[in-house]
Amino acid sequence: MSNGTIGTVLITEEQIREKAKEIGAQITKDYAGKEIILIGILRGAVPWMAEVMKRIELDMVIDFMAVSSYGAATKSSGVVKINKDLDVNIDGRDIIIVEDIVDSGVTLSYLEGYLQSRGAASIKLCSLLDKPEGRRVDIKADYVGFTVDDRFIVGYGLDYDQRYRNLPYITWLESE
Repeated sequence: MSNGTIGTVLITEEQIREKAKEIGAQITKDYAGKEIILIGILRGAVPWMAEVMKRIELDMVIDFMAVSSYGAATKSSGVVKINKDLDVNIDGRDIIIVEDIVDSGVTLSYLEGYLQSRGAASIKLCSLLDKPEGRRVDIKADYVGFTVDDRFIVGYGLDYDQRYRNLPYITWLESE
């Protein structure tokens, strides 16, 4: 894996854990007395979702969706495909979508509309990273770990063609 294509560490594992603690506390406060459904977007959100959910002190249900808009490319294709849908009924429930990165916003915007059409009482977005320079649609995450520059980010669940997900920190690809 070490072929000289990844950059230096942008965000450490410790910084990510501290941010997850802050966000978990905020979600606990925001939804006090309620049960929430955390929906992780496979595969990239898994490490971040695990960090955040451990720090939420509420009743919760978790589920996952698999969606694609990248394939093996470094830019979103703009076409969203649901590869795995939810197993739980979300009608009348409070939802938090957990994502690894908000980049173009196309996927999350699509998912918000899709989940609203299925009767969710509320939908909020929790993302490890936000890349505002990449936005193609107007969408804003409610809970954001870190804002990053317009680079191709990898590590801590984020990948390039399924590689680099297992890095315990956030970095970028030097070359594609």
